[in-house]
Amino acid sequence: MRNRFLIALAAGLLGAITMFGFVQATPGNGVTSTTFAVGRFDDIDAKTLTDIDPGPVTDLWQARINTKGSSDLYILENRIAPGGTFGWHSHPGPSLVVVKSGELTVYRADDPTCTGHVVEAGHGFVDNGGDTHVVRNEGTVLTVVYVSSLVPAGFDRRIDEPKPPNCTIQ
Repeated sequence: MRNRFLIALAAGLLGAITMFGFVQATPGNGVTSTTFAVGRFDDIDAKTLTDIDPGPVTDLWQARINTKGSSDLYILENRIAPGGTFGWHSHPGPSLVVVKSGELTVYRADDPTCTGHVVEAGHGFVDNGGDTHVVRNEGTVLTVVYVSSLVPAGFDRRIDEPKPPNCTIQ
């Protein structure tokens, strides 16, 4: 009898934890995603220096990508309807986001005022990974966005997160 009680209690706790997790996540809506490609990379150690001043003075543009362990690179297209949202989420690695058409508003949980930042067509933003944010189409036209995400091999590229207490945006 005691074993049945403990099993029932454990099942109830597991159910409550599972339900709490579902209640806390903020679902997306109005978003259609297409994965163009996923590729696996071993350790990456890429460094580029390019002289951007044709004169006698050296003016270097530089980029560096350094990973330890295998990574998956995702290339996606997202189409976001007016009023659409990705819901609050994070990523386990960095993403480069380019707005092809329309515009997006990005809200970050670590901003105490939770102020939205508009990103227009022809511009982009970097999501460093590990930060909770929501991206919304608050405009009146369809927005098309291209994303390149680098994550640890085998990881999901998106992690649903609860709405932070300092933000009223869903």
